Amino acid sequence: MLQRSRLSSPPSLNSLGAVALFLDFDGTLVEIAKGPDAIEVPGDLGARLNSLAARLEGALAIVTGRSIDNLSSFVGLEGIHLAGSHGGHILDAAGNALREAEAMPDEVRSALSAFAQQHGLLHERKTHGDALHYRSRPDLEDEALAFARTLADEHGLATKPGKCVIELVRPGIDKGGAVELLAGQIPFVGVTPVFIGDDVTDEDGFAACNRLGGFGILVGDRADTVARYRLENVGDVYRWLSL
Repeated sequence: MLQRSRLSSPPSLNSLGAVALFLDFDGTLVEIAKGPDAIEVPGDLGARLNSLAARLEGALAIVTGRSIDNLSSFVGLEGIHLAGSHGGHILDAAGNALREAEAMPDEVRSALSAFAQQHGLLHERKTHGDALHYRSRPDLEDEALAFARTLADEHGLATKPGKCVIELVRPGIDKGGAVELLAGQIPFVGVTPVFIGDDVTDEDGFAACNRLGGFGILVGDRADTVARYRLENVGDVYRWLSL
């Protein structure tokens, strides 16, 4: 039987005072889809997020496993801090780079592409990390994870498992590091950090906010989490944010 979390709903956003929000994207602002390009994004999501950023005096960041280029192809996010590739690429609200990790080695990408083609999986190429999606073949989860982890070990990389996906990134790159870097930047300084996310990769963001005096909000129901509160689904996230 699936173990359910016992987390309560968070207090209202307006009751929290001055906060900085760090928002995951897939599973938090849009529903999980069959593939990374199959998501449905509200046409006015960019405008809604810009309005939210204004309410927070700029203390809003999207922290996602997607590359920033890929994210920007779905929604315009000018004027908002962005952390893509799990924090491997971070831009301030003016578009200036605060961090940019090295690209994935060509031999790693070739190996992932060949494995995906051979097994009917999806290889997602990113500038700062590559992903192997097995949502179409969940029976190959163990084989896909083992292959990706072996490949990462051979090339001195790290892995980030998620919902039917495993990603390869440079060592030391995670969403917690993105939160900590941004928390030292204006306008994030001196306010309570709150991270909202649904996947295991968001746990690093929750933990960072805990260390910084804030907290995490889990989207969905997973017992193994360091988040303090939970929201049921994407719709509840929109309602809590008044998006």
